[in-house]
Amino acid sequence: MKIPYLKKKPELKSCHNVAWEDNYSWIHQKDILEVLKDSEKLDPEVRKYLEEENAYTNFHLSDTKNIQEELFNEIKGRIKLDDESLPFKDFDYEYWTKTTAKGNYSIKLRKKIGSKKIEEIWNGDDEKEKLNVEYFGVGDLTVSFNDKYLGYSLDTKGSEYYTIYIRDINTKKLITEKIQETSGAITFSLNDEYIFYSKLDENHRPRKIYRHKLGTDINSDELIFEEKSEAFTVSIDLSSDDKYFFITTSDHNTSEQYYFNVNEKNPQPKLIKKRKKGIIYSVNSWDGKFYNQTNENAEDFKIDITDNLEKPTWKTFIAAKEEVLIGGLTFLNNWIIRSETSDALDKLFVRNITTGLEEELIFSDENVYVPGVSLVQRDKNTDEIYLGYSSPKTQSRVYSYNLSSKKKKLVKEQEIPSGHNPENYIVERVDCKSHDGRMVPLTITRHKDTKLDGSANLLLYGYGSYGSSMSPSFSTTKLSLINRDIIWVTAHIRGGMERGMKWWKEGKLLNKKNTFEDYIASAKYLIENKYTSKKKIIGMGGSAGGLLMGVVANQAPGLFLGIIMAVPFVDSLTTNLDHSLPLTVGEFDEFGNAKDNKDHFDYIYSYAPYNNIKKMDYPHMLITTSLSDNRVLFDEPAKFTAKLREYKTDNNLLLLKTEMNAGHGGKSGRDGAIEEIALDYAFALKISEKI
Repeated sequence: MKIPYLKKKPELKSCHNVAWEDNYSWIHQKDILEVLKDSEKLDPEVRKYLEEENAYTNFHLSDTKNIQEELFNEIKGRIKLDDESLPFKDFDYEYWTKTTAKGNYSIKLRKKIGSKKIEEIWNGDDEKEKLNVEYFGVGDLTVSFNDKYLGYSLDTKGSEYYTIYIRDINTKKLITEKIQETSGAITFSLNDEYIFYSKLDENHRPRKIYRHKLGTDINSDELIFEEKSEAFTVSIDLSSDDKYFFITTSDHNTSEQYYFNVNEKNPQPKLIKKRKKGIIYSVNSWDGKFYNQTNENAEDFKIDITDNLEKPTWKTFIAAKEEVLIGGLTFLNNWIIRSETSDALDKLFVRNITTGLEEELIFSDENVYVPGVSLVQRDKNTDEIYLGYSSPKTQSRVYSYNLSSKKKKLVKEQEIPSGHNPENYIVERVDCKSHDGRMVPLTITRHKDTKLDGSANLLLYGYGSYGSSMSPSFSTTKLSLINRDIIWVTAHIRGGMERGMKWWKEGKLLNKKNTFEDYIASAKYLIENKYTSKKKIIGMGGSAGGLLMGVVANQAPGLFLGIIMAVPFVDSLTTNLDHSLPLTVGEFDEFGNAKDNKDHFDYIYSYAPYNNIKKMDYPHMLITTSLSDNRVLFDEPAKFTAKLREYKTDNNLLLLKTEMNAGHGGKSGRDGAIEEIALDYAFALKISEKI
């Protein structure tokens, strides 16, 4: 089949006395945010190119149709399609969700405490059908405190412009005019007369919080908070004791909070602590005290406590620990539960408020697992909680746990209808040495029958940005590769917070290359230790993980058989120079500001995947993107693919697939998500010659 061709229209760009040519910059439309909202505004020539690339991808993966279908059925066969969540007990009702075999979206149910009558208050499939849309993304789904109203927000393009609806649960009628172009989050006032929401500005940034009186004209909504900095975005939440609303404004690196009493008729948010660059803090209130989780004078966070916020005297409640990330608090009347993360592993601790004694909650003998805690009910006068855990080989298990008696009871175990035996799998945690001597944790999951003689293919997954840690939790989908002798390895590289804030700082700004070096070191370690061999590794990452994939494809192509990159941030220099794009300004403390800082420009230019494509052989590559993605614009992977076609000197596959009705998270719905995974895995199996 004819290789797709994107016309060259050379443009000479320059910054800081550096000039470079960009042959494909013309595909970026000036009204790109309008295109995200309405794809009909897309340049016809660009649409034609994307459709040709889709046809080319379909042609070259036509021999994988059977394995795609097999993978789809296999992955879906591991999901209990008719399933229900554990109930959460509110004061008057119990609420829970369920899924069905035929449906793609969840159903929200409730019943009055003491009653047997079950009420369906939300059915995602029915709502999608009413709107007659292809993409259906639910942002928020929340019930008012008086249990009368259902608030929900919908994105029907994938562009993350959410429309808010408030509906009377009994009559099913909207009680207020729909509110468009919001962040999607809905917060009810305690008296249920108002909702708070954030509106998106012209650059798709939530910087204003409004209060809307239910049933009134939205044009009269009150602006209660406005963030002036374009780099900061805002949100509003209720405190744990339901006494205060906290407004948080932040970028990735700095935060500031305001608060007001829930009973204030005319909210006047008061500042808690003035923002200070590099300082993150988050205040909550419980039982007449205020708790502040902060990294001020505590790189990996600590928790301070005070009796009031008017003239606070902060004292240490949970002290900082070196390279141990101190997490937030969950409150009950008699207990405080908190988390810690170190060496890419999470731990839970419980403190008896009366005695002050604290102990770790250990409920698995596995070395690598992910614990979790959630509340059974809104009333905090209880000793009962839900404790859960999963591991790379063990499906999720949830226990009802009594903090006082320490008795636990299994109340829900993830059911795998097609069967699953954890004993068939081996999970290892090893550390590999990076280029500068830092030890990078790797979580390795393989089938017990897979040989460790270098003959196995291996999928190496990485992310390494924004302080996001990769948790080693259970995944039914990964088993489809692991069962076919492909070892799955997650590299906990710098840029995440698996080893605290320092781990993040060592992988961002002018340290960003450590992220890439850690990943390459991980690949080499796995080859040297016979988990796999050169040209048998498949790299995989999405979004900022796609940036990682683009860099390593340029820097170490000989290590890899193939690369799978989803919605990849590969034209990172162009995006960083454009301050009108939704995320750019808010990410100066993550990637730098190339436009205003020459050192940042030189550094980003030196690794940006699009700018560093070379005349050489590249691995097989599958690149996926979405037309309505506002986080990583579709033109980044489109330009990257076009330039790769021009430069690469091999005959390996280079495939670009664009979802024409989706956003950053890909297709909506359960089946849509499985289809995308099946495509990725079919590509991996094809290049591994396992089909």
